[in-house]
Amino acid sequence: MKTLLKTSGLALAAALIATPVLADKITLRMSTPASESDQRSVALAEVFAPAVAEFATYEPHYNASLIKQNSELEAIASGDLEMSIASAQELAQYFPEFSIFATGYVHQDAAHQVAVFNDALMDPFKATVEDELGIKLLSVMYLGRRHVNLRQCPDELNVQTPADLAGVNLRMPGTDAWQFLGKALGANPTPMAFTEVYTALQTGSVDGQDNPLPTVVDAKFYEVTCQIALTSHLVDLNYVAFSKAIWDELSPEQQATVQAAADAAAESGRQKQLEKEESLAAFLTENGLTIYEPDLTAFREHVQSQYVGSEFAESWPDGVLEKINALGN
Repeated sequence: MKTLLKTSGLALAAALIATPVLADKITLRMSTPASESDQRSVALAEVFAPAVAEFATYEPHYNASLIKQNSELEAIASGDLEMSIASAQELAQYFPEFSIFATGYVHQDAAHQVAVFNDALMDPFKATVEDELGIKLLSVMYLGRRHVNLRQCPDELNVQTPADLAGVNLRMPGTDAWQFLGKALGANPTPMAFTEVYTALQTGSVDGQDNPLPTVVDAKFYEVTCQIALTSHLVDLNYVAFSKAIWDELSPEQQATVQAAADAAAESGRQKQLEKEESLAAFLTENGLTIYEPDLTAFREHVQSQYVGSEFAESWPDGVLEKINALGN
């Protein structure tokens, strides 16, 4: 009986000791405006969450249901959120120098994005976000490449250099930054609500529009256009943003696990997005569109020359653009 009581007592003590460990499991709330089926959301749920499950519960909130869009960084800074997927455009609202990563032809492709993010040139950018917002940028996620999609067929308009877009009315989003990019591409940028673009292409009110291939398919622009010049003028991205306060509570081993999990999720999402772009190119070709790659060097050099010395480049640290370019092909 004494032995049984002793054994039971030891088991109870062990249970009491184990209980706080479970209670102390960290909850990582992720707020994103993206849907549950978005490739970034899927990658984090399927790759990141299982990797950190031993010490953290991943709790995603989609469609801006927890924190309204563009308020996520502020929520992390104030301790009301643990994670988000942040754009360079959002970060530029706090730190104007981040606008360089939302500029035409700064990133050349998905691999170049990763090389830039992991290079020492990013250290001051990351440090600023940590020091002033209390946010760690863990990894970079690939969103896709924007291309020029036109009504005219290649026998009427073959786009090889920016000069070929002279006089082309190209629908671009309405902000000054987007309109500047349209002009830098050589086109006549036309601001227009996204919901009006299909009809405008159908009637000839605009000659073309710019978007990633998934958008061309989802919005059915391929029904009213003839070609896509793969200009890749903006290789868009998001950063996996993580609370520095939570990071500092983790052990070195847990920090290493979180970092590896974020990188693995970003890589998974990146590869699936690239595969999707590849499959959609085949779909669009099957549906009658001509898809080709113009002189990207000519486009890159022309667009970047338009930015240098402009108001959009005033906040860029000296020499960073050259360092980014040097990491490319």
